[in-house]
Amino acid sequence: MDRLLARFAQEVDTAVEIVTIYEKAGIQKELVEEEYFLSLQSTHPSSAWFERKIHDDFGLKIAKGYDNRPFWQHETMPPITAMKKSFQSTQIERVTSPQPYRYKTIKGEGVFQVSVGPIHAGIIEPGHFHFSQAGEQILHLDVRHGYKYRGIEKMCKGKSLDALFPLLSRVSGNESIAYQIALYQLKEQALKKEITPNLTHAILLELERLVHHCTDIGFIPNDAGFGAALSMASLLAEESKRILFTLTQSRFGFESIGKDIALQNKKKELQTYVDKMNSEIRWFEDWIMDIPSLWDRLDTTGILTTKQALLYDTVGVVARASGLKLDRRDSSFYRHYGYALQREKKGDVAARFILRINEIKNSLKIIENMLNDVTEYQMVEEKSYHDGEYLSFVESSIGELMMYLKLKEGVVERLFIRDPSFINWQALHLMMPRDIIADFPLINKSCDLSYAGADL
Repeated sequence: MDRLLARFAQEVDTAVEIVTIYEKAGIQKELVEEEYFLSLQSTHPSSAWFERKIHDDFGLKIAKGYDNRPFWQHETMPPITAMKKSFQSTQIERVTSPQPYRYKTIKGEGVFQVSVGPIHAGIIEPGHFHFSQAGEQILHLDVRHGYKYRGIEKMCKGKSLDALFPLLSRVSGNESIAYQIALYQLKEQALKKEITPNLTHAILLELERLVHHCTDIGFIPNDAGFGAALSMASLLAEESKRILFTLTQSRFGFESIGKDIALQNKKKELQTYVDKMNSEIRWFEDWIMDIPSLWDRLDTTGILTTKQALLYDTVGVVARASGLKLDRRDSSFYRHYGYALQREKKGDVAARFILRINEIKNSLKIIENMLNDVTEYQMVEEKSYHDGEYLSFVESSIGELMMYLKLKEGVVERLFIRDPSFINWQALHLMMPRDIIADFPLINKSCDLSYAGADL
């Protein structure tokens, strides 16, 4: 079955056009002149959130779908269809008699419901998790986001591509570099410039991956009660943030792509960083792999089977830890610099943890090999942009990031962003049955999903 990449809508004259993007079939379009559009949920369960967002964005109703609940339009919000050109309001009036949201639950003798969020004890963005429980055992999880819908796609409309870099670099802190590279690729295409792999971009992207993988290999054991790992891994993440700041003047790499970054003058510092990280990650791996009580918690917890990972069109570490061969870096350019696809088969928390350690080691190898070839940074020369439709893909630390651009009269007519978390959040509930509610933070963290990436 062809992998579903994204589904969204856009206005075309007096009608609304449904755009569906597949891996093999590419961009498919359908004009909808009535109030309904046909769902794909029976064959692609991951289309559910896309279709619910289409409903909220444009007011179209979902036909023959099993999930037609609102996505970002919460109880007190009026049906404002914010993505329509006709919607220009800066303020909205709250609904005074809201209708309750229909959580998907399991009912029966001895079954009870547990609500977690949207406000959390940790410093994270809001998200709601609704559990059906039988004692400690999780029977079902219903995930709800959209609490911080920001209207980013609407904000992009009518702007030039270059004006988008400050905004898009801050959409999701986990993926600032990846977002900027995806936008830069769109810019190259719109200039009708041949897209050639950029070593500076690639090195910065691997550094961003190292920041977040190192963070994750600390927080995953921490959520299993082993706080020492968080202390050790946080040091590795901090080293990566500091070298990223040295290169970009931002610990997140904000607004760094498309600027003159003289990596050739930083080779010595980068090599010192790589040498230290190689030593530290190998020590960390030897240490943590020999703690039986930890692996008793990680092994067989939060399993996502290969079949499930494929059915739900998952991406990134979530997909690769369940055996899927899916990484946008799997190319001759990256392989030349030592890239090797990392995969695990068990699909549990342990597999996602081990995969991250292996990817950390591989990212360090890639950076080291690239340092030998780093030359003066070549920025894209500004010329006139060509109207048309363009797609870009970047393998972020979370997974495959996709952007669709429709350019009209030199400015953005439609920008659609498919964050990897938007896909993977929908598969999270599949990992819960058979496990206890105390393991939810552990399973959730092993996927490292972005709340901001779902709430655009």
